Order: sequence, then C-alpha cells, then structure tokens
Amino acid sequence: MDGQASAYNRDGMLETARFLWAATRGHRLRPWRSPFLCWRLETFTGKHADAVGARDFWQFLVAERGQLLRFSRWLAEMRGYSGHSGRE
Repeated sequence: MDGQASAYNRDGMLETARFLWAATRGHRLRPWRSPFLCWRLETFTGKHADAVGARDFWQFLVAERGQLLRFSRWLAEMRGYSGHSGRE
C-alpha cells in the first residue's frame, strides 16, 4: 500500500471515530441506544427507530461496512476541503 492510500485510510478511520464520538454522545458504551444513530438507521433501513436494538446495530455495521467506509472517506475528504481541523 502506498503512502497516499495509507493516509487516506487513516483519515477515514479518524473521521469514523470522530463521527461515532459525536453521534453517540450520552450512549457511547451502548451506541444502539443513541437517538441520532437510531434515527439514521431508520432512514437507511426503514426499520422504526424505537425497534432498533443491539443486534440490529451490529448486523447493520457488518452488512454495510463497505458503505460505512466510503462514508468515512467522504467525511475526511469534506473536512479537508473545509480546512476544518476537527479540534474546537
């Protein structure tokens, strides 16, 4: 893997961590209870947010890991365009 691809993957992983940290506020040990993530799962899968449980959450992560990786890379790219460092 060349240096550019390695940096790209590292940036995607960092964006994933940043996104999850923000999205699971108050529910970090049980992310499937996060109202924001439940709402996002509802809009993506159609399953009602009140019915999302731990099993649904983990199945979604495994089944859609490719989409989630692409989303993370996109987040990193958009952050790069904005000039935002991620530190407030």
